[in-house]
Amino acid sequence: MYLSSESLLIILLVGLIAGWLAGQIVQGTGFVLIGDLMIGVIGAFIGGWLLPQLRIHLGSGIISAIIDATIGALILLLIIRLFRDGNGWRARLGRG
Repeated sequence: MYLSSESLLIILLVGLIAGWLAGQIVQGTGFVLIGDLMIGVIGAFIGGWLLPQLRIHLGSGIISAIIDATIGALILLLIIRLFRDGNGWRARLGRG
């Protein structure tokens, strides 16, 4: 698979925007620039896989890619928050 520099730039831009948006929506989980980028890019893979599995198609283009990646990043951040020490289900059950 060949990625042009333009494709790589778009992937990084979408990941950065999606990671930042997800960090703003899920309060208390903001990361620095590199963390937002990683969360957004991983979220893009999650959203790109999960949404078609659920038969949700938001269209094509950069805006739909950002929305897909943001949804995936939100899911990833919620999973991270669930398993983070002190905030997970173990703490709520008194086992933390």
